Amino acid sequence: MTVSVLAGGLCSTVQDLGRVGYGAIGVGRAGALDQDALCLANSLVGNAPGAAGMEITLAGPRLKFETGAAFALCGAPFDIRLDGRSLEAWRSHRAFAGSVLEFTQARSGARAWLALAGGIDLPCVLGSRSTDLNAGLGPLPRTLNPGDRLPLGAPSDRPKENAPRWSLDPRPWFATADASPLRLLPGRDLPQLEQRSLDVLCRQPFRISATSNRVALRLDGDPLQFRHSLECVSEPLVEGVVQLPPDGRPMILLGEHPVSGGYPCIGIIAAVDHARLAQARPGAAVRFTLISAAEAHRLREERQRARSELMAHIRRRLEQA
Repeated sequence: MTVSVLAGGLCSTVQDLGRVGYGAIGVGRAGALDQDALCLANSLVGNAPGAAGMEITLAGPRLKFETGAAFALCGAPFDIRLDGRSLEAWRSHRAFAGSVLEFTQARSGARAWLALAGGIDLPCVLGSRSTDLNAGLGPLPRTLNPGDRLPLGAPSDRPKENAPRWSLDPRPWFATADASPLRLLPGRDLPQLEQRSLDVLCRQPFRISATSNRVALRLDGDPLQFRHSLECVSEPLVEGVVQLPPDGRPMILLGEHPVSGGYPCIGIIAAVDHARLAQARPGAAVRFTLISAAEAHRLREERQRARSELMAHIRRRLEQA
């Protein structure tokens, strides 16, 4: 069972939930930048939540199914066509042998995740099939190109031959970074900002730079400054950290961030908003609002619980189909 790539799109990569536990040897997590979207797409086609799928950025690929397979797309709204017929996202569909699936540009947001029944069955590298473009790591350590052939694993017995006729409501799961302020936990070095810079951080918008990628969102706007020079040592990093380089323009670390670094840390984006970071496109405006660690933890728990309940509901619906 194989899917062939006819056109790779702007930046399409193979991603699962990433590599966990290798930071001590300098290997980052990588993986899907919106894990909720990948897990939900996988659920719609009967896959395990962490099955490898395809992350599609801004302009999508064109794919040919060598064998029939179910598929689902969750995330940013793309125009999707199967053999010229328009399809809806956030639901499962079935392609037949020889069918061609193509995507145009994202109408809003930046990324979507394509799940294929059985998952993309490339060999695991350090426990994951994810592509890490920055590190050049993975079974396919680059973006997809014409001529690539992606093997699929054996699908489960869900969904049945006819795809379910229902779909998910994307509103709880898809929001762009500029929809409302990003929730920011204060970082260790935040109190060292000048008062003017603190006011800028909390009250003025920044723009997503065109130099952003899967490593970090780089922000354009009024430069931020500290009250005095800071001496920082290299320390472990996590996704969502907001660092302030010497040029005073913040950057927000994403899934391919280095495992350690020495720039000052002025904050950490709450985990509940990481999916919104994945949808930030160049030129979009973003703002910040400060929240407490307790509030960030509560919001994360609520979102994780909602996702688990929805995936269980999908599983029951597919079993009854």
